[in-house]
Amino acid sequence: MSVRIIPRLDIKGPNLVKGIHLEGLRVLGKPEHFARYYYEAGADELIYMDVVASLYGRNTLLDMIRRTSKEIFIPLAVGGGLRSLEDIQEVLRAGADKVALNTAVLARPELIREASRRFGSSTIVVSIEAMKKPDGRYEAYADNGRQHTGMDVFQWALRAVELGAGEIMLTSINQEGTGQGFDFEMVGRVAESVPVPVIACGGAGRLSHVYDVLTQGKADAVCLASILHYEFIASQKYDLMRQDYSTEGNIDYLRSGRSFSRITPATLVQVKDFLSARGIACRPQAQEPAGV
Repeated sequence: MSVRIIPRLDIKGPNLVKGIHLEGLRVLGKPEHFARYYYEAGADELIYMDVVASLYGRNTLLDMIRRTSKEIFIPLAVGGGLRSLEDIQEVLRAGADKVALNTAVLARPELIREASRRFGSSTIVVSIEAMKKPDGRYEAYADNGRQHTGMDVFQWALRAVELGAGEIMLTSINQEGTGQGFDFEMVGRVAESVPVPVIACGGAGRLSHVYDVLTQGKADAVCLASILHYEFIASQKYDLMRQDYSTEGNIDYLRSGRSFSRITPATLVQVKDFLSARGIACRPQAQEPAGV
């Protein structure tokens, strides 16, 4: 089977943002432009995460998903602030194909069973935000990495699948946004213990990290953000500063014109070519898009 390469779009208000360890969010641009670029370059899926939704108790992406689903014809997953069957149904009606659940199902795990029965297990992705503790334990966090739960990551992954989760998206808070590579040990332990696909997220800084998490970590899919976002910004295919970001977020990064030194940016085409050359089957991709 082919592995999936999935750009992750973290959203705050109207903007695409990126942080380190899920904190210090900085504005990178308008998500619709990045989504279009990734779609044309051969993304297998897109994941939209409203990173402040749980904090404010609501998901604000419905209009964005409606617009996106009319122009982009690959699976869309949406997460953040989804607390009930009604919330899930609303997002699916807006055009999403899947939902990513974290905070709500940690508080009430039975929601996984209810949602999978109503919408199908293939629609339900349980997102696990994992923090590695100094003693080596892995704890699941809620509210976009803001709230500890005391829940063991590996036990929680097994329980989520037993309740009906069709996929597990596993994010290492320790590695997220650092460009220092994935937590292969954690991903591998989860992938070997559950019978559903595992999406690895958090830490890719160069192409070899993607290869390593698919081989050493045995992930079924890889979720990428910084490595793709910084390439798009650096490529000058998109005039970032023609947009108005004054209403939301920290735009110092965009104004500076700097890149993040620990990240070696890459396109989706480069990612897939790198993997294919090393014997990992990828779904066919388009040519490099002309830009926005």
